[in-house]
Amino acid sequence: MWEWWRKNKAILLGLLLLLAALLWYSVSLRQQKETNLFEALVLRVTGPAQSVLTDAINGVAHIWGNYLYLVDTAVYNRQLLEQNSALKAELNQLKEISLENERLRLLLEFKESQPVQTLPARVIAEDASSWFRTVMIDKGSADGVLEGMPVVVAEGVVGRVIRNGPHESRVLLITDAASAVATLIQDSRARGICRGQGHSLNFDFVLRKEDLKVGEPIITSGMGGIFPKGLMIGHVKSIDRLEFGLFQAIEVTPSVDFPRLEEVLVLLRQVDQ
Repeated sequence: MWEWWRKNKAILLGLLLLLAALLWYSVSLRQQKETNLFEALVLRVTGPAQSVLTDAINGVAHIWGNYLYLVDTAVYNRQLLEQNSALKAELNQLKEISLENERLRLLLEFKESQPVQTLPARVIAEDASSWFRTVMIDKGSADGVLEGMPVVVAEGVVGRVIRNGPHESRVLLITDAASAVATLIQDSRARGICRGQGHSLNFDFVLRKEDLKVGEPIITSGMGGIFPKGLMIGHVKSIDRLEFGLFQAIEVTPSVDFPRLEEVLVLLRQVDQ
């Protein structure tokens, strides 16, 4: 302890003298109207130190204030991002509901125009292979769905039921290679058979003498006992009047957008067993 006092005696005495001077200066400052020589000396000695100390305190306060501002800004920005994400999700949900309502409105209008009873259903699965074009719907025999029943949407014919369980059914799309629909050109009334080609249709057995135009609508003819007459199939995409043979080669664009198929109507009617 004595050794420490010997090493730091000068510093401690200097601090005590400075403290005494400051106390004396503080007391005498209230009693004197003018600054004396000693006070001027104290001001000259302590002024720079006080200035440096004040600048240091202000700098620390400024840095701390900036830090708090950055922290508050980061928290506020994170809250804004979370709110923005929530609003986007809500907007997407409302948009999806709006689109679904529009599809259901078109189906309802189409349903009211049909002379037979209909059953709405949702597409719950689709065949992803390149060999078949089928979809699965969420209605089956327990709902009155039988094999052979037509499946449609407001835009036109989707296909027909080929397999059914109690609560699910498989629908063969008209674009499948195994599908054939008796059809006719709506304007000229030329008859033929639409066969599936995977993504499009071929309109077969149309005589070369028939004068057809690209874009003409094709509808079901009502023959064959499956699809009622007058349902939309598609439009003529291309015509090739072959040099030989009796018939034209006609490609048809389906009116139904099969990759975006979501809701359908099953036309409920008795079919031949």
